[in-house]
Amino acid sequence: MGKNSGAEKHSTAEEDKLPIHDHLEELRWRLIKCVIAVAVGFVGTYAFKERIFDFLMWPLIKVLPENSRMIYTSLPEAFITYIKVSFFAGLVLATPVIFYQIWKFIMPGLYPNEQRYVVPFMLAATALFLAGAIFAYSVVFPYGFMFFLSFQTENISALPAMKEYLGLVMKLTLAFGLSFELPVIMFFLAKMGIVNPQRLRQSRKYAILIVFIVAAILTPPDVFSQIMLAIPLLILYEVSIWVTRFAGKKSRE
Repeated sequence: MGKNSGAEKHSTAEEDKLPIHDHLEELRWRLIKCVIAVAVGFVGTYAFKERIFDFLMWPLIKVLPENSRMIYTSLPEAFITYIKVSFFAGLVLATPVIFYQIWKFIMPGLYPNEQRYVVPFMLAATALFLAGAIFAYSVVFPYGFMFFLSFQTENISALPAMKEYLGLVMKLTLAFGLSFELPVIMFFLAKMGIVNPQRLRQSRKYAILIVFIVAAILTPPDVFSQIMLAIPLLILYEVSIWVTRFAGKKSRE
C-alpha cells in the first residue's frame, strides 16, 4: 500500500512537470502580477508619502540634536525621495501577494499533500518579513543611528540628506526582512531533501561564519549593524533546525 501511494505521488509530480519554455512563461506572468501588486500599493500610498517618510525618520529624529532637521541637496531630490518612499511602502504592502505568487510558481513541483501549505506559507513568510522589518526599525535603527551620530564634535555636525537616509533605511529593512525568511527557506529545502536537522547541526560552525559574512555584506560597514543582523540570524538558524525536523516528520507521514 505504501509503495503504491509513493508511486502515485511520484506520477502526480511527473505529470505536473512542464517544459522549460512553459516554466519561463509562468515565471513571467508571476512577475507581472507582482509588479502590478507593487504598483497598486505605490498608487495607494503616494497620498501619504510625507507621513510615511516622517514615520521612517522617527528613529533618527529621536537621537538627533535639538532643532536638527533633514536636508536635500538638489532641487529634485525631495520629489524623487517621495517617489521611492511610495514604492517602498507599496513593496511592503504587496509582500503577501509576492509570497503567494512565489508559492503558485513552485506549487506544481510539490506533491498534492504538500500543496495545502499555501496559507501557512503566506502567513509565515509575511509575518517573518514584517518581524524582520519591525526589528530593524525599533531596535537596530535607534542604536545604529546613535552610533553614527556619536562622531559629531564641536566642529562637525551631522546633516543627513533625504536620499542617503532613505537608501540606508530601505537597505536595512529589506536585509532584515529577507534574512528573517530563513526558517521558511529551510522548510522547503528540507521538503526537497536538500537539508536535514543532522546536517544543519553538523554545519553549525560553518553557518556562523557564513552568517557574519552575509551580515557584513548586507549592512553598512560598521560592527554594530553587522552584529545586530548576525544575532537574529543565528537564532533563526537554530529555529530552522527544529523546522526541518518538523518538515521531515510531515514528509514521512
